[in-house]
Amino acid sequence: MSYTVFREAPPIILEFLNYIGNVQGRSDLTVDEYYRDLRTFFRFIIKDRGLVKKDVPVDEIDISSVDLDMIGSVTFSEIILFLNYCKDERGNAAATRARKTSSLKDFYKYLTVKTHRLEHNPTEELETPRKGKKLPKYLTLEESLKLLQAVDGEFKERDYCILVFFLNCGLRRSELVGINLSDINSENVLTIRGKGNKERMLTLNPACINALNAYLKVRPVNGITDRNALFISRKNCRMTGKGVYHMVEHYLERIGMGGQGYSPHKLRHTAATLMYQKGGVDIRTLQAILGHSNLGTTQIYTHIADGQIEKALKANPLSDV
Repeated sequence: MSYTVFREAPPIILEFLNYIGNVQGRSDLTVDEYYRDLRTFFRFIIKDRGLVKKDVPVDEIDISSVDLDMIGSVTFSEIILFLNYCKDERGNAAATRARKTSSLKDFYKYLTVKTHRLEHNPTEELETPRKGKKLPKYLTLEESLKLLQAVDGEFKERDYCILVFFLNCGLRRSELVGINLSDINSENVLTIRGKGNKERMLTLNPACINALNAYLKVRPVNGITDRNALFISRKNCRMTGKGVYHMVEHYLERIGMGGQGYSPHKLRHTAATLMYQKGGVDIRTLQAILGHSNLGTTQIYTHIADGQIEKALKANPLSDV
């Protein structure tokens, strides 16, 4: 794939995006995040150096003029100023700033180590902002059932199927909208393409199979722009991540849980937590289901063990003595 869609990107940044996408095999979503991070950074540099009028908003600055000379002139101090700007003025959390840091480090590593375009790497001593460890937010079993029962309307079979897939398979939003009809074989095994285009196989359980069969009976057939897409939007094209987000938000509002920080990704947390808490799934199996490359990422779901420990300690006959 050629990332010519980033028309504002100067040639040197476009070359880097092609490298991480086509050579390293990063997903389209990851490439897009890298582009946005680099675009924000160089917009800040242009603004901070007074290369545009003061009244021009940062997010409207054109970066097409960015060249190797400007990129090579960036200092460590400017990068620190940028990260402070992201925190104080853009309200970026530590996790977002850590991603921006990673984007810059990879970009300058490409220019110094891979292509030898630059001799000095201003990010070499740059530390990644520490991300606070948050316990994942999730729905209880009762709330999950309530969410499923709230589904209604013109697209109820589709919406119900989407929610069932989220809550049973622990899919990412990008993974769900990327599902094709051909990804599900005759034995009801679903092939998922996750981060970095890594594939994993999930055998659909009865709830998923029933929801899928009910949806396929009413899924549009004529006039579809992407005939292989599983989930079809109102406009007869593949559902987008944004469309799924609003759909989930709609049903959360219907059960009185809107505006509480829940999202499709929280449904992924819900699936993982319920499998670990109620289903007795071990951490290694959960890692494979979720498609985590690092076991440490999966281990956050062991937070539910804290409640079990508390219950066990209270059950001690000496607890009230």
